[in-house]
Amino acid sequence: MSKAVFPGSFDPITLGHTDIIERALPLFEEIILAIGTNSNKNYMFSLEERLHFLKETFKNEPKITVTTYKGLTVDFCKKQNAGFLLRGLRNAQDLEFEKAIGQTNYKMSGIDTLFFITSSGKSHISSTVVRDVIRNNGDYEFMVPDVVRK
Repeated sequence: MSKAVFPGSFDPITLGHTDIIERALPLFEEIILAIGTNSNKNYMFSLEERLHFLKETFKNEPKITVTTYKGLTVDFCKKQNAGFLLRGLRNAQDLEFEKAIGQTNYKMSGIDTLFFITSSGKSHISSTVVRDVIRNNGDYEFMVPDVVRK
């Protein structure tokens, strides 16, 4: 069974994330959306809210599982029998950062990382940008799924 993990903090999930996930669906029997938990990080949205956002966004997609994990992503992948990691690339900086992590993960575990280039018109979207716009009372609704919009 081909299984992939798309890890992230999803604080919050964006249309950039959904773009990558939807385009990867035909390639796998299951995609696990895995929220990494880090007690040292301050999140805008609680873990419960982020789980809700993901589950609600993909409630009609049986190939998607939503969960949380602690520790190394590759260890989580092994426990899930997932042979692939999914990552999105918006720009050259993402490529350099994700390439180093992907190479390290492969060296540690043999798990390959598949990179998807974000679709046209979505490369400006990031959770960091969304959080900044929310904090400053700006219009963020065009960057997130319906469930995140308040």
